Amino acid sequence: MKAPRLIWIFALTLAGGAAGGENGGAPQDRLLVPRDFVRGYIDFQVAPPHNEFDMGLCVTTKGDSNAHTPGCSAYARYMWTGYVELQPVGRGPLRRVFLFAEPRIFAGDNVPQTRYSASAGLILWEHNVGVGIELPKRFELRALSHGVHRLGRYAGPNGALNLKADGPYGQYSTVGVRWYFGNYGRAGRE
Repeated sequence: MKAPRLIWIFALTLAGGAAGGENGGAPQDRLLVPRDFVRGYIDFQVAPPHNEFDMGLCVTTKGDSNAHTPGCSAYARYMWTGYVELQPVGRGPLRRVFLFAEPRIFAGDNVPQTRYSASAGLILWEHNVGVGIELPKRFELRALSHGVHRLGRYAGPNGALNLKADGPYGQYSTVGVRWYFGNYGRAGRE
């Protein structure tokens, strides 16, 4: 996926926030694209010096924990995250099905114990996309696909770093169950 798709995901998240508040569990009037069919959030985090996010891209030399890959400064200072959920069907048996995306962008240009900068150079885009279905008793069944793409100077086969797979955890898919408790998430809309 390219960066414009990420911008589209964030725009959908903003549109969902502007679409309106809770419907108090009232039945939807429309079959397709009901009120409040988009929901989510956007988050921005900054790591102080000496606490940067380690993307797992810089390989250390065997036996020396302080020796890093030459030219590798893929330790992020900034992280943008978001979550967008689409529930496009308002009535019928498919009303409990939803689509979701959870992107994360990491940026920075730091080398632990050597150089700390305020740079926001792009490093990595990590994302989860999937489909889920609401089940009784505040449970959800979710299938997701995880992907990672290097950005900026680390992108492509000829980027500054070609020693490891793309970032944390590589590519994978999972099927899982989520349970909400208290007044959190979908449980708060019941």
